[in-house]
Amino acid sequence: MPTRVHEFSWPDRVVVGTIGIPGARTFYLQVRAGTELVSIALEKQQSALLAEKIDEILDQLITVERNPFSIPTGTPIELVDNDPLEAVQEQFRTGAMSLGWDPTTAQIVIEAHPITDDDSDADENDETLHEDGANEREMLRVRMPVGTARAFAKRTREIVGAGRPMCPLCGYPVDADGHICTLPEV
Repeated sequence: MPTRVHEFSWPDRVVVGTIGIPGARTFYLQVRAGTELVSIALEKQQSALLAEKIDEILDQLITVERNPFSIPTGTPIELVDNDPLEAVQEQFRTGAMSLGWDPTTAQIVIEAHPITDDDSDADENDETLHEDGANEREMLRVRMPVGTARAFAKRTREIVGAGRPMCPLCGYPVDADGHICTLPEV
């Protein structure tokens, strides 16, 4: 079955954002180039890990002698993007992701694949589904220059951190409607 690849080599915008209230937010990775806009759903943990790993790659590249890729140590002010998500139409919910570095273009490369069901019941119905495109696989590939990647990681960390506050006693999230923290009696 063919794979439809949503590829963005030099996106105009690439951000993680959320819809919903803390505790019930849905995270989206949204990419736009011109009029093409793709939004994929992520888990909060996927978003946090993505930002962490992007910063790790960039921090490691800074240590290369004379920083040949001009990796910024912080977020370039002109690349800060605090705008909300654009109109969200979820393309797919993310399962596996990969992260890499392309030294030929000095870009971070993100690939996201949808969650897949175990298709152990494959039969002739797959042909029918494939013909109308309903069974077509998809993936997202985004290439970001180093400054954009630094800004993306910073924004993503801020979005992840803007959720429910953590209880200082038990470490679990405090919901808007309250939190009961049971401590053992002494």
